[in-house]
Amino acid sequence: MKKLRWQLILVALTLVVVSVLLLTQQPGETQVFSPLPASGGVYTEGLIGGLSRLNPLLDLNNPADRDIDRLLFSGLLRFDDKGLPMPDLAESWGVSQDGTIYNLSLRANAVWHDGQPVTSQDVLFTIDLLKDDASFFPADVRAMWKQVQIKALNDKLIQFVLPEPFAPFLDYLTFGVLPKHLLEGVSAAEMAASPFNLAPIGSGPYQFKRLIVENGQAAGVELSANATYYGGAPYIETVIFRYYPSAQAALAAYRAGDVLGVSEITLDVLNQALAEPNLAVYSGRLPEMSLILFNLNDPQTPFLADAALRRALLLGLNRQRMVNQFLFGQAIVADGPIFPGTWAYYENIEHLDYDPQAALSLLKANGYAIPASGGSLRADKDGKLLQFTLLHPDDALHTALAQSIQQNWSKLGVEITLQALPYEQLVNDRLKNRNYQAALVEISLARTPDPDPYPFWHQSEAANGQNYSQWDNRAASEFLEQARITSNLEDRARLYRNFQVIFAQENPALPLYYPVYTYAVDQQVLGVQVPPLFDTSDRFLTFPFWHLLTRRGAGTSQ
Repeated sequence: MKKLRWQLILVALTLVVVSVLLLTQQPGETQVFSPLPASGGVYTEGLIGGLSRLNPLLDLNNPADRDIDRLLFSGLLRFDDKGLPMPDLAESWGVSQDGTIYNLSLRANAVWHDGQPVTSQDVLFTIDLLKDDASFFPADVRAMWKQVQIKALNDKLIQFVLPEPFAPFLDYLTFGVLPKHLLEGVSAAEMAASPFNLAPIGSGPYQFKRLIVENGQAAGVELSANATYYGGAPYIETVIFRYYPSAQAALAAYRAGDVLGVSEITLDVLNQALAEPNLAVYSGRLPEMSLILFNLNDPQTPFLADAALRRALLLGLNRQRMVNQFLFGQAIVADGPIFPGTWAYYENIEHLDYDPQAALSLLKANGYAIPASGGSLRADKDGKLLQFTLLHPDDALHTALAQSIQQNWSKLGVEITLQALPYEQLVNDRLKNRNYQAALVEISLARTPDPDPYPFWHQSEAANGQNYSQWDNRAASEFLEQARITSNLEDRARLYRNFQVIFAQENPALPLYYPVYTYAVDQQVLGVQVPPLFDTSDRFLTFPFWHLLTRRGAGTSQ
């Protein structure tokens, strides 16, 4: 009996201990470990192109320079993938009620790579350079800045006073700021020859370390992480850019193990890149659109002024086939002049699929018929045959697109004659002089996240501006006018929505597609995201968060 009593006591004590452990443990909770980004590593990218000058005031015509400058320098603002302004050197900003005064506050912890603080004087110095007549910036940008009054209210507060409200003004605040204390005394005309351009000092997430020279030529650039970057030190410690003459050469360098990324995958190497088992291919919409412009005031083709005819022509275009066949799927079929995914895009805009039967029905319903004398071409009510000339850029892609358009419209009884021209001649000699009937063109809105369709579609631009179609719609123009002077984003989105509805109803031009930019990075590089792009260098928007190394982080799951 005594032995049994001790055994019962031991069993009871065991049950008590187990019960206590069960009560203190959360039901269903287990500890897991997830990888977290860690600092370190070397990322090497093959850049297509070559070195010119590492200076944001001089890189507008060299994408390879702009890519590196994006990591070296900072602007006052930057824009997210929806085209909304975000803090960069400026941590905050405010706009007066009348939309003419902008106050920007610089970050207190923003410093140059040499440790000197970034101040308002650096911003004023940079703007003085970019608005100079010797500047590399476009004439319209220089002219805009010459009208703006700029005041340094203190070392970290800047005021911009505009002569009249201009809502897209924030677009102009993305320029890379230069250090006054290193470049003071260097004029805009002298800037191109400054030694600064080959040993730059910026305020971005990476700092210049060295120029890589091989056989007497600049073969690459090495950057190192900026530990004092106001946005936090990036994870990847060293970034090396190496120059290659083509995407094919850069892809060969990847296969050889010389680089981890290729700055652009062009159409000629796309299939090869997709076949690489460890190469991740990313795409982002470019700030460009392809469309067919019509001269709505051409006396030889009065039928082009008919919105019903233009709608039928759009219905008769197999745009998805063009994208698939000639661009290998590297484009998005377009519905209007504002980019999808941006704050100003109207999601419910009408989308027209290829429907040749509907196109024929629309033509017949509006009096476009085969003449009694016979033939294959339709004519308008006055007997004018549907014939006109389509200008297009003199290159393989646009020639193939133009031939496809020609074939599509011939099935509707519409005949077009194709005329290939060098792109500069097409724009400067024909579009600007309104000496054309129809034209296949590409419009680039690079580095302008604000949509501002005013220059291309407002009535005031029809005679001498970029409204090459000479579209004359008062309601659409009023919406564009108001959107330019309205600061409230919701009101602007509503105005642009109304504009897009009218555009889709009238089709003063026929949208074809928005091209995409394709970029490739080895799968061992983590955290890569490529948003819709307003410039190809925007692919580095999230680069400080890319990483090659990880550490174990603890967590729990239910």
